[in-house]
This record gives sequence, C-alpha cells and structure tokens, in this order.
Amino acid sequence: MSGQEKPVTRSHDRLPPGQKLVHNWPVLDLGVHPEVSLEKWELRIHGQVEKPVTLKWEQFLALPQFTDVSDFHCVTTWSRYDIEFKGVAFFTIVDLVKPKTSATHVFFKSYDGYSTNNPLTTCLDDDVLIAHTADGKALTIEHGGPARVIIPKRYAWKGAKFIREITFLDRDILGFWEVRG
Repeated sequence: MSGQEKPVTRSHDRLPPGQKLVHNWPVLDLGVHPEVSLEKWELRIHGQVEKPVTLKWEQFLALPQFTDVSDFHCVTTWSRYDIEFKGVAFFTIVDLVKPKTSATHVFFKSYDGYSTNNPLTTCLDDDVLIAHTADGKALTIEHGGPARVIIPKRYAWKGAKFIREITFLDRDILGFWEVRG
C-alpha cells in the first residue's frame, strides 16, 4: 500500500479557522489516566489482516522507529506547532499485518475505554504514527503515554491516547464521540 506524501512546501496559513496558537500542551481527556506498566502493555492488531499480531512493549520498540515534526490541533480550539513525535509509522504496522483488500477503515481502542474510527486512506498518510515520544521525552500519562496515535491532518480526537488495539475493518463503525453525538 502506498501513502500520501507531504507537500514540498507547508502551508503558510497553518492555523485552522477558529483555532488559537498555544505554546504549552493542554491536557484534555476522559478524566481517566490508566496506569499500564510497560511490562503489561500490549498492542493488539487484528481484523481484516493476513497476519494479526499482539505486540509487547519491547517488540513495539524493536520495530523501525520513525520521527515526524507536525502540528497538533484540538477541537477545543487550540493548536500547537512543530511537535517532534517519535514512534512506529503506521506504514510499518501495515507492512507487519498485511491488511486484506477488504480493509477500508481502522478502529482504535484505548486503555481508558476511548475509541475512534478513521478511513484507512487517512491512516496511510506518511506522517501517521503510534508515538511514544514527544519533543525528545517519553509521552507522559497525561498526554496518552506510553503510546498514542498521531494523525496530524486530523484533529487530535481522531488519534487515540493510551492505545491498546488497532482493528482493520471492512466498514466504518462509530467511535466514542460518534456514539455520543
């Protein structure tokens, strides 16, 4: 599967309408901060794939690592520019599990009960990753550590914190906020 490459020149108007630029990193979540030790953490990847897998933390870190600098936008009207994220590129996940041609959507589930849906094509952008580091430091629990989904071209609510499961689907299903209207 091939991805969608970044444009050579970034937009000069990076702040989406209605957003305000911040220099801190506000914490917004469901109010649940699941404490999952690295020894117990696992990421299950399954569904419409040829090779389902469950990765332990050490196996996740042993995959090729990817660094991307991207902007981060929240639907609560704030944006932060140029966060350096490090983790595993979604392309690596795709190469690992080999989605079937029937796979059209990806459903992410978190350790805090959150879930979110995305078209597979959205996840195939070259800047999508499962991040464990931001700006050179391990993700704190407040920001979704030990690992979270980063989809820079979508608002943050589409990238699940505390990631525990990735399901490739042949249809779209509703995530946490879609179920709640």
